[in-house]
Amino acid sequence: MNYENMSSMQMDVLKELGNIGAGNAVTALSKMMGKKVTMEVPRVHVLEFTKASEILGGAEAEVTGIYFRMEGDISGNIMFLLPVDSSRALLNMIMGGLMDTGEFGEMDLSALEEVGNILAGSYISSLSTMTGMDIKISVPALAMDMAGAVLSVPIIQFGRMGDSVLLIETHFFEGNTHVKGNFLLIPDVESFANLMKKLGVS
Repeated sequence: MNYENMSSMQMDVLKELGNIGAGNAVTALSKMMGKKVTMEVPRVHVLEFTKASEILGGAEAEVTGIYFRMEGDISGNIMFLLPVDSSRALLNMIMGGLMDTGEFGEMDLSALEEVGNILAGSYISSLSTMTGMDIKISVPALAMDMAGAVLSVPIIQFGRMGDSVLLIETHFFEGNTHVKGNFLLIPDVESFANLMKKLGVS
């Protein structure tokens, strides 16, 4: 099963998963910051993995990628990707600073990893609740590079992967600050069909 032969029911279930996961992520971010964070209705895409960079602005767009390995009842990779300007905006939301064009320091990168960890945990919690599956994620690994290079990390590290990716495009707002975040769920080949079965739409 892959992105090409999915039924409308399967797409609807995955979109619902994206909506619930994004809502939980916003709630977690609000609690972390002690501020009200809102979001637009997320756009959920199911597409070929090799085309994911097009949604992110092209293979040469500079992004921050926070990467996790997913293990348990299903296995695969999770990535939370933000354009570099959204990374700065997110840090400003968290720290109340004025980071405009400066370099990212060690504390900044650590804060981004922690936020990525909280958001990814929210999505995986939603997935576990919907499917009844036991899923664990690794500690986060962060990279700043062009989208094409960041997306190649799981392929280089793990080789064979599924050809489908669930990409959830979310826009967060806190006051006048806007952050665009992209959550990618990339199940391994054998896990995609298992995921569909657990969601009741195999």
